[in-house]
Amino acid sequence: MSLNRFGGLITGTFNPLTDQKTATVEYLVVAGGGSGGGGDIGGGGGAGGLLTAVGFAVTVGSALTITIGAGGAGSVANNFSGANSVFSTITAIGGGAGGDDTPRDGSNGGSGGGTRATSGSGGVPGTGVSGQGYSGAYGSTSLGAGGGGGAGSVAATVTGANGGNGGTGIVSSITGSPIQYAGGGGGGGYATSGGLGGGGGGGNGSWIGAYTTGQGNAAAGLANTGGGGGGCSDGGGTLSGGAGGSGIVILRYPSYLAPATSTTGSPESYVTGGWRVYRYIASGTITF
Repeated sequence: MSLNRFGGLITGTFNPLTDQKTATVEYLVVAGGGSGGGGDIGGGGGAGGLLTAVGFAVTVGSALTITIGAGGAGSVANNFSGANSVFSTITAIGGGAGGDDTPRDGSNGGSGGGTRATSGSGGVPGTGVSGQGYSGAYGSTSLGAGGGGGAGSVAATVTGANGGNGGTGIVSSITGSPIQYAGGGGGGGYATSGGLGGGGGGGNGSWIGAYTTGQGNAAAGLANTGGGGGGCSDGGGTLSGGAGGSGIVILRYPSYLAPATSTTGSPESYVTGGWRVYRYIASGTITF
């Protein structure tokens, strides 16, 4: 008679190395990024909130919900924050939108949106959620707008008429390769350049010279990174801020443990470097 490590009788074709279900997983949950400010000189969008941890307990046999947050839509007249991403009880907060003339403030979110306003002039950048992301930046007196915050740092300080750079994201190797997620969007600029998006999918801001050639729409945040959208700069109130990038949920656990019993949402699944990985870019469920 043979017993498994839980004291149960091994019968039939049960293999404790391949049929044993996982009790814990490592996760990366990134929310959708906020849009950059549109219509005039806009702040960069804040990155989606980012949460990651190991040893998260899961209940075998229960379907766990996975929601992928959309990025905030780019717009001329309105600035939109990103949507939350969820895995089981873990919720990453969508990134805040960048501010423009109206609304002047950057929005709060996982990471905060930037603003074109200067400190003390009636507008403020958005703040991030502690443990998920950082604040956006103020603009300058020369009309360079502030970038959005990233999961790894606040947006850069703006000192001139160019847009400010977005905050940096965070590098994760949960997929088996190092990839950066949740960078803030760059702010719109009045002089010769918009701000650069932060590493991790942040979109670049546009600049006033681009408007004169009809190319003033700011860049969107990269899909499935939670990057913030770039801020617009057109001087005429007619072009859009960049949309925020959509979020992502990634799970992994040791590959010697059994695969998930079922999934919905068509996740990418594979084994690499001793890990079994599930990568979701659309909402669904997973049952272990």
